[in-house]
Amino acid sequence: MSANGIAAKAAPTVRLWVARVAEAVVTLWLLATLCFFLLRAAPGGPFDAEKSAPPEVQAAIDAQYHFDQPLLSQYGHWLGDVLRGDLGPSFQYPDYSVNELIAASLPVSLVNGGLALLLALGIGIPLGVWAALRAGRWTDRLLMFGASLGLAMPKFVVAPLLILLFAVTLRWLPAGGWDGGWRSAVLPIIALSLPNLAYCARLTRGSLLEVLGADYLQAARGRGLSEWRLLLAHALKPGLLPVIAWLSPALINVVSGSAVVEQVFGIPGIGRYFVQGALNRDYTLVLGVVLVIGAAIVLINAAIDLLRSYLDPRLRDNL
Repeated sequence: MSANGIAAKAAPTVRLWVARVAEAVVTLWLLATLCFFLLRAAPGGPFDAEKSAPPEVQAAIDAQYHFDQPLLSQYGHWLGDVLRGDLGPSFQYPDYSVNELIAASLPVSLVNGGLALLLALGIGIPLGVWAALRAGRWTDRLLMFGASLGLAMPKFVVAPLLILLFAVTLRWLPAGGWDGGWRSAVLPIIALSLPNLAYCARLTRGSLLEVLGADYLQAARGRGLSEWRLLLAHALKPGLLPVIAWLSPALINVVSGSAVVEQVFGIPGIGRYFVQGALNRDYTLVLGVVLVIGAAIVLINAAIDLLRSYLDPRLRDNL
């Protein structure tokens, strides 16, 4: 193929990805803007206290954080700082900026969330395959019952139960806190992974059952191929495509669920800072976390789309 032909073929893809980047930027801007004005509309403020500060002290605080300016001026000042990469000072943690708090907490959440998702995939996919190969038997019914139970139990129920069993009763693991060691990470990772593990097992089973019943696999089965060879050579890759598509909401679920788990276990992750920032009306901290999580969701969706297009060429024209 000539250079002009390659360029002509690549041009629509480039234009599409440029459009996607522009769409992501607009989405993040709308998200941050909506969050900014909703936070300002909520009653109370970051420096409200039972005893009011002297007027001169309150005036100095308002001037320092631009609260004495009109709301649109505050928004313009904040947006300008964000465009320069400055998320502003934290109101409730005056010794730290929002950039510093996020830089310290984000790696903790990424490690726990990433390990939780790997655990869900590493156990959920084999369980789903096992159940599909034994569809209708008692082992299949038992596994799917356990998966349904895992889906029915929210994280704020699972986390205290894990603490009660492994920390209080058995005393194998700490009940909370974070020291960077594996012992303090085990229970939070399990609490984050259980719902995703259950859904992954059910999704893998349902997808594989559909693929294993396809006509081309029936023909291959008629040629004498064993079930394991059919699975590994022909069924597993198409059967896992729905699981790959599910990775995007799964990752988002891990990110959103980390707020509850980190609060229960006292982990200094980004989810816990988001909860504390919302409770304390720490506007800049909440907005900074929203921007970081929103950007992470956009990147996750783009990465999953690329992975799906690699595994299924039919999707490339639709990206």
